[in-house]
Amino acid sequence: MLYRLLKYVLLGPLLRLLWPTKVTGTENIPDTGGAILASNHLAVADSFFMPVRVRRRVTFPAKSEYFTEPGFKGKLKKWFFTGAGQIPIDRSGGSAAQAALDTAIRLLREGNLLGIYPEGTRSPDARLYKGKTGVARIALEAGVPVIPVAMIGTEKVNPIGSKMWIPRRLEIRFGKPLNFSRYEGLSGDRFVERSITDEIMYALMELSGQEYVDIYAARAKELLAADAAGVRPAVPPQPSAAEADRVPETRAG
Repeated sequence: MLYRLLKYVLLGPLLRLLWPTKVTGTENIPDTGGAILASNHLAVADSFFMPVRVRRRVTFPAKSEYFTEPGFKGKLKKWFFTGAGQIPIDRSGGSAAQAALDTAIRLLREGNLLGIYPEGTRSPDARLYKGKTGVARIALEAGVPVIPVAMIGTEKVNPIGSKMWIPRRLEIRFGKPLNFSRYEGLSGDRFVERSITDEIMYALMELSGQEYVDIYAARAKELLAADAAGVRPAVPPQPSAAEADRVPETRAG
């Protein structure tokens, strides 16, 4: 009820009025059954604009901190994110990462649409970054298709570091479903999962027209911060397996 109130009465009409959006490819979203909507991630606004344009409910995994802040402000946040179709997931450690994967798989097996950002965090410069393999593991375990989604222009609506949303025209492109049933039974094989993830990122690159960068977005942010501070690390550290496999978050820090 709360989700429908926000989507059709409160938030949805406002987003449609102030941010007219060209939407293509919605016929690629199945009418029933589980599927992953794997999107590029340019702004916090992505998690609001995309679900409004999908007839079915889209569920995003979100940091548990969004639901546990104390006080009146915390209650408002919990109400809003719950109503927006987001579910809390503890992502603080290795076991939490597995719990996040398990939750995503369960939702898909129940026939839901799951929104995921394979990059794991927002792009710092509107380029497309290396995907984390959690999206591949989820797709294999749940046995569902992956639909690439390209958000176009949202980084100009909600620039990083800004709390203001600037009215402008946007575009959302839903690509053709990617079927990975040929890899059935190979979940956990890191080479297969990397191959699947790279195929998803290639589809996103073609759909969005973004330049692709073969490092993780989180690492790119670290390098940019180091450059700003005048100290650039000589050898980039390798990401841990937990970092590579965890479920990409719905909003970035």
